[in-house]
Amino acid sequence: MIARALDRLMTAIRWLLAAGFVLAVALNFANVIGRYLFGRSMIGADEIQIYLMVAMTFLGAAVVSWRGEHLRMHVIARALPGGMQAALHAAEVVLVVALTGFAAVQSSHYAAQMLKLDRMSDNAGIPLWIPHAAVALGFALIALIAAWRGFEDVRARGASGDGGRGEDGGA
Repeated sequence: MIARALDRLMTAIRWLLAAGFVLAVALNFANVIGRYLFGRSMIGADEIQIYLMVAMTFLGAAVVSWRGEHLRMHVIARALPGGMQAALHAAEVVLVVALTGFAAVQSSHYAAQMLKLDRMSDNAGIPLWIPHAAVALGFALIALIAAWRGFEDVRARGASGDGGRGEDGGA
């Protein structure tokens, strides 16, 4: 049930990211046309594009994490015996949850501070808590995904009764 909900959420985020990308390209195209044909550029267009790219980066990282397509050093992990692979994976999960959780908390505090101060971007007048909240949300989703996958791994190992040793008994 949780996996299905996360899958639906990631699908929705992918569609939002696609729409954000189309919007950024259209905005850039309109700004180029305005600048070179009419000698005028849209005020705040660059800020909007930057904030869209920030949101696309951090929310996109959550989608990449959900799909399991993030960068890893598979060569090293595959060279280890089964038990050590399980230990390395567990350490990876703990580190990802701890670090992204820490970044999510710090980012959310900063976004809350921007909201409290009612800070707006200089040209577009965008409330600055919005792009900062996208960073916090991206990190929080990555932490949630890693924690869920870690929980599922522990549950699967417990159900298989191998204690994380793998099929070969840890040899």
